[in-house]
Amino acid sequence: MADQTPGEPRKMRTSVKGPLMFSAFFAVLAFVAVLIFASGGSAHAPRFDLAFTGAGIAFIVSLVVAAMLSMSHKENADHLGQGSGINLSSKRPGHGGPATPDADEETETPDAGR
Repeated sequence: MADQTPGEPRKMRTSVKGPLMFSAFFAVLAFVAVLIFASGGSAHAPRFDLAFTGAGIAFIVSLVVAAMLSMSHKENADHLGQGSGINLSSKRPGHGGPATPDADEETETPDAGR
């Protein structure tokens, strides 16, 4: 958040709008689901009390999860994005290809010839 300048809109990750929309979506989804399933069929009255309770719980839980995930976010270091990422031979780290037969001879133990 220190890289934000005054007067510019915040990024979606540091803004409050993203987690609130995420939580509101799950609250509405929980409201509809509980309203339908808690009534027990069309012969009974809809249970708005349970629907509002379920929506509130879903809103709070999803908001806390979104906040925890956004707080734990950490940018990767610049040096991690460089290079090919392929290191097939630990004997020769700069090579990047399969080990050659002469590299295998170096690893033989002195007891092998006896």
